[in-house]
Amino acid sequence: MPERPATDLLIRLDTRRAGSAEGLQRQIATGIRQAVLDGRLAPGSRLASTRALAEDLAVSRTTTLLALDQLVAEGYLTARRGAGTYVAEQLPSDLRPARAPRAERVDRPPALSRIAVALLASPPGGRRFPGRPRAFRIGTPAVDLFPVETWSRLVSRRLRSVKAADLDYGDVSGAPELREAVAAHVRSARGTRCTSDQVLIVAGVQQGLELLCRMLLDPGDRVWMEEPGYPGARSAFLAAGASPVPVAVDDEGLDVRAGARRAPDAKMVYVTPSHQYPLGVTMSLSRRLELVRWAREARAWVIEDDYDSEFRYGARPIPCLHGLDRGDRVLYVGSFSKTLFPALRLGFVIVPPALRERLVAVRAVAEQHPPALDQQVLADFMEEGHFARHLKRMRAIYAERLAALVEAAASHCAGALSIRPAHTGLHVVADLVDADAERVAAEAAARGVEVAPVGGYYARAERKPAPGRRGRRDALVLGFGSVDAREIDRGMAALAEAIEAARHR
Repeated sequence: MPERPATDLLIRLDTRRAGSAEGLQRQIATGIRQAVLDGRLAPGSRLASTRALAEDLAVSRTTTLLALDQLVAEGYLTARRGAGTYVAEQLPSDLRPARAPRAERVDRPPALSRIAVALLASPPGGRRFPGRPRAFRIGTPAVDLFPVETWSRLVSRRLRSVKAADLDYGDVSGAPELREAVAAHVRSARGTRCTSDQVLIVAGVQQGLELLCRMLLDPGDRVWMEEPGYPGARSAFLAAGASPVPVAVDDEGLDVRAGARRAPDAKMVYVTPSHQYPLGVTMSLSRRLELVRWAREARAWVIEDDYDSEFRYGARPIPCLHGLDRGDRVLYVGSFSKTLFPALRLGFVIVPPALRERLVAVRAVAEQHPPALDQQVLADFMEEGHFARHLKRMRAIYAERLAALVEAAASHCAGALSIRPAHTGLHVVADLVDADAERVAAEAAARGVEVAPVGGYYARAERKPAPGRRGRRDALVLGFGSVDAREIDRGMAALAEAIEAARHR
């Protein structure tokens, strides 16, 4: 256990009483004794040496030695030859701290805001264990395969060339070089139509959503949310005081006609059209055009969250909503958490030119840009081709891991688990046969495996679905990006045991 210096123990000497060694000795002993009684010094913890205490308190070593000897004699401390001085493991009964006076009874806890209550009641979505990635963690890429050496070299280069101006506040919109790199990438890879001026750099998708909500929504405004859908988006809308309206997702994505019936006055729509979260379906081109047309006529905003569409396996990409929009109603948000690594906490928002200046002004009042160094390094990473090479490499690796997951499911869970076809992203949906998803998830957790029931992504109770309908509660969401084929196979074997155990609960 580390030593505790006097400054940590809040020992303060009264210099007016420093005229005698006895006065200083008594003050030191009193300060340490109180720290023991208050619990600031835990039983068994080691004190600093008498020499260190003397230097810290600017007194003679003899004074600190006498103070500690007094506390050893009283039973508060114990001296171990050659090892130092420690707080006694057990204090005599007459030296134990007196019980704190009984707190005044409070009938009810402090009231929370209605928004906080709504946030606490919101379904949590997936579950995550602390520690290293494991099967079948959702939302985490292969962080162990990120080119750390290349990134470190770029960081070092930027630090060596830093100027005084780089240490000041930067552009509220984000580093110009990164905005240019992002605009160039999405134009070529996703078919968007934008300039770098339309790009705002944010600290991840969540901050981007909160910024758009703050700018465009009033309390009580209704927002279409995919059902099931991304819990983080739901939280952003609730935090803004908006009212999320669940809209069903079918094989073609969000049901636009159902949304128009349920909330024709909605001010905003949130969708994940390239890889619906969590079901994984791709919104059809006809449905995309229908949504863009409805938003233009209703003068509603559409937030397109394109969180992991960079990873496609054999399927032809469909133009993003932003590229199809001719009425400037689609707001595009993207993140580098899946393509690079989550700890980077950088994302971007693409907004129409007419909205850009006002959005920047609102942001300047409420927040500033993410760390400038991270933005500059990411810009270098993209401009020098490292980003494109990393994406190409990871597409091949993730395709292999997806194939390994499908093979492992057929080998270990045949007849108990059915993987839905997947052509995009880093997770799949697996239907359970004759097993409860919540029970399976609990049994899997006991075996060190992370799985998420689809039911955790619903905002409201689901009626009994029609046969074959997607989104059934007896389904699991399985991530495959964060671990290799061997770990996937071990995880699937454990999941098979969990399914069997859940059937007999």
